[in-house]
Formats: sequence, structure tokens, C-alpha cells
Amino acid sequence: MTGPETSPDGAPTTLSWLCHPATVVALVVLVVNDRMLKAAFPGLLTGKLSDVAGLVLAPPLVAVLLTLLAPRLPARAAALVGLIAVGVGFALVKSSGYAAELASSAWTALAGPSLVRADWTDLLTLPALGLAWWSWTRARRRPVRQRAARLVRLLVVLPPAVLAVAATSAVHYPYALGTTTLDGRPAISIGSGFQDPYMPDKPADGRWRVSEDGATTWRESTDNEEARLDGLDSPRQQACAPDDPRRCYRVAAGHLRVEQSDDAGMTWQVSWEVADARRDELARRYDDPGDFRRHFSSRELVVYPHAGGGHEVLVANGRDGFVRRLSDGGWRREGFLSLQSYMADTPELPDVYDGGRVQRAIDVWLALALALLLGCAVTVVAGHLAIRRGGGGRGWGIAGALTLLLAGLVLNASWSQVDGTGVVTVLVVVPLGAVAVAVLLLVPWLGPAPGRWVLWTVGSFLLTMVLAGLPMVGWLNGTPEQAWVAVPLALLATVPGLLLAVRLASLADPTREENRRDTPPYPPYQPLPPRVPLR
Repeated sequence: MTGPETSPDGAPTTLSWLCHPATVVALVVLVVNDRMLKAAFPGLLTGKLSDVAGLVLAPPLVAVLLTLLAPRLPARAAALVGLIAVGVGFALVKSSGYAAELASSAWTALAGPSLVRADWTDLLTLPALGLAWWSWTRARRRPVRQRAARLVRLLVVLPPAVLAVAATSAVHYPYALGTTTLDGRPAISIGSGFQDPYMPDKPADGRWRVSEDGATTWRESTDNEEARLDGLDSPRQQACAPDDPRRCYRVAAGHLRVEQSDDAGMTWQVSWEVADARRDELARRYDDPGDFRRHFSSRELVVYPHAGGGHEVLVANGRDGFVRRLSDGGWRREGFLSLQSYMADTPELPDVYDGGRVQRAIDVWLALALALLLGCAVTVVAGHLAIRRGGGGRGWGIAGALTLLLAGLVLNASWSQVDGTGVVTVLVVVPLGAVAVAVLLLVPWLGPAPGRWVLWTVGSFLLTMVLAGLPMVGWLNGTPEQAWVAVPLALLATVPGLLLAVRLASLADPTREENRRDTPPYPPYQPLPPRVPLR
């Protein structure tokens, strides 16, 4: 072992590895490829490029985090752990569908909607770990010894590296943007987006497809057709039947609804709809649904003649795909019109039930996690107030609040996700809440708070869980139907627990800790008689 690696602190050496030019280049490549190149040039090259960059970046990142958590860990040991852990984990995820699904759930819970696919061809990029090892052999000769330089590198390189590795390529969702006709043929525009602010907005944001056989099959539009279609007026929210000018249709903005008129637009009645309450339940079954009114609403429609007589209507409904009125008058949700060739993993449409509440398996986990989190929040407030009354600092309360904030962010990220994140969410929220509660109970009890304060604080925790759980149980059973009603009620239910936490602060006695500190560790004993020497 060379001199620089005999230091008991491994962080200077692993940080040098993280800041090696090869690692920094891998970081830049990973960010640019995931956020720009994959969207602009989807294909084999951009897909494998992220894997190569990640395999170069992840081992030094793991090594740095290990040596920051365990400063006495030798740098060589941290480097080996980083290389082995990344290599084994990558091989498992890429070769096992179950491991890939588990990784997707974990990443979704921690970083938002993410998709990790099992693809054995990605194993061909494993030799990139050799480049990571080569950069380690060079970086270990120049550890970062100066504290100022170490701090600067930590602040400049570590946060982007963590975000780049944690944030996988965003999952793109198909989006029905518009409908129209081109020379009498129906045409549709489909775009894609990956989260609320980055969803497409107008038909020109998507790609046009044209049907030559009355919306049975579709082909991609030519460049000339694309330009003509983008130049048409939009939005097209009302149209009349070519075979009956008195029969007209229009979409209701902000709703999944189509209205019909039989008197050329004088009066209107509902022809097809998903009621708003049912629409909200439907939207919750999608991944990352965003704003319900914006993304699950009828946007545009087109009316075109049917080859066998009569007419058909095609309506673009955003995230819910297209709905179609057949020539016999019946309506049918068509999804994205069999465009699997256009976009991989095109999702199947969730069903709209005529009765009963749509419930996901994750809802039970979410309700439990929220009740636990609110109970933990009351306990942290009680512990903070007791510590402050005893003359302690704000550090414990701030640390507890930050821990619960992290747990709350995980819960919020999981709220609109797939069922697989439910267990992951609870496995993250519960330990974080348990740590915060244990510390904020133990510190006051060892200081100014008596044992009865602990009992009453545990009681306030249980009381808050029960009161906050009541509206969540009602939500699970359909009353109220919307989560945006149940969650504020659960938050309001924490008020009694918070009031009790404030009152419990009066039980803390600042002199109790001083008396405990001044009390000798053992009771006084009579001094022993002097020893008499033996003669």
C-alpha cells in the first residue's frame, strides 16, 4: 500500500477518484445523454451510452459515500466495495425481470417516475468497470488533503453525481393531442411527456398519423402532410356530421365529455362522458397523472363519413387516449389506436367502472404511511418543545423535522405511482419516522422530561394516528371519494395532538437534568476503617 492510502481517513482518496477527469466526463455524458440525446436520437447507441457512463460514475460515488459515513474505512476497501456492488447490482437488474421491477419501484419512490428494464444486452457494457478501475489507480496517488479543496469538490461534484445516478431516464407517457381531417381522411396527433410541466400542449407538439380506411389502420404522415396538418386552425372543439348538418358534436373543456345537438347547435345534451368524480378516480390509476382537469379532458374532435353509411366521431382525450363514436351510435374508448409501433410499452387503458370505488393496492399503504407520519410529526413537536423548555438547543428538533420532511417527500412521490411502490414507501417512511420518534422521546427523557411525559407523548402519537386515520379509512371506502379531500381532513386531525404536545411541554423541568447531573453515580458509603498491617 502506498503512502497516501495508509491514512485512516479514506475520504481524500475516494474524493480524488470522484473528481478524476474520466469520472467527471462520465457525469457530463450521463446527464446530457439522459436529458437531451435520448429524446432527440432514441436508439441503441444512446441507450448503451448511459449504461457505460453510469458504470464509470457509480463506483467512485459509492466509495465516497462509504468513506463519508465511515471515515476510518480504508480507501482501497471502499473502492472494492463500490466496484463489486455496482457490478453485481447492474448484472442482477439487467438479467432478472423481478430485480428490474424491484429497482423501478425503489427508484420511483425515491426519485419520481422511473423505469428500469431488464435487458441482457446491457451486460455488454460491463467492461466499462475497467475504466472505473483504471481511473481509481490514477486517482489514489493524488488524494485531496486540503480541507478547503475537499469541501469545494464535495459541493461541486457530489450533488450532481448523486442526482445523475438517482435520476434514471424519465418514463414518457403517450398523449392524445388532436384530431382533424386531411383531404377527407381522419388524422390524429399523438405526443408524449414525462411529468406535469413537461406534457405536450398542442397538436403540433406531437406526431401526425393518417388513416386511409376510416380510422381502422394508421400510417405516419409525410413531411408535406405534417406541414399541412400543423398549419390547420386549432383547437377543433366542435363539428357537424357531413351526412346530417343538423347533427353536431362538441367537447366540454376540462371534462371527459362530448355533447350532441340535433338542431344545429341550438340545444345540447351529453352524448358521452366520464363523470368528474369517476374521472378523478380513473386518473389516479395512471402513473404520474398530474393535473386531472388538464390532462384528462376532451381536447379536439373530428366527424367523418363512414364507408357503410352514417358518420363516426373521433375525440382526443389527452392521457386517456381517444374515444370513438361508431356509425351505430355507440361510443368506445380506443386507447391510442394500436400505436405500439410508435411508442414502446404503450399502456393499456384502465377500466371505468359503472359503480363502486376504484381502489389500488397502494392506497392502503399510503393511508397507513400518512397516519404514521402525522403521528411522528406530533411526537417530534412535543420532543422539541420539551428540550427547549429544559434549556436545550434547536438541533434535535431541526434534525427530526428534516427526517420527517424526507419521509414526506418519499410519500408524496409515491402517491400517484404504481402499486409496486406501496411496500417500498412504507419501508422508507416507517424507519425514518421511527428514528425521529425514538430520538425525540429518548433525549427529553434523559434530560428534563419525566417518565409520565413519555407516556403522555406516546398517547398523543396514538391519538393522532387514530384521528388522522379516520378520514383515510373513509377514503379507502369511498367517503370522501377524492384524496384531495381526505388528506386535508387528516392534516386537520393533527390539531388535538399538537395542542396536547404544547401542554405537555410544561411537564419538562429544567432543574431535573441539573439534579441528575449533580447526583453521584452511587450512594454514599461509610469510609472503610484503616488497614492494620500484619506483624
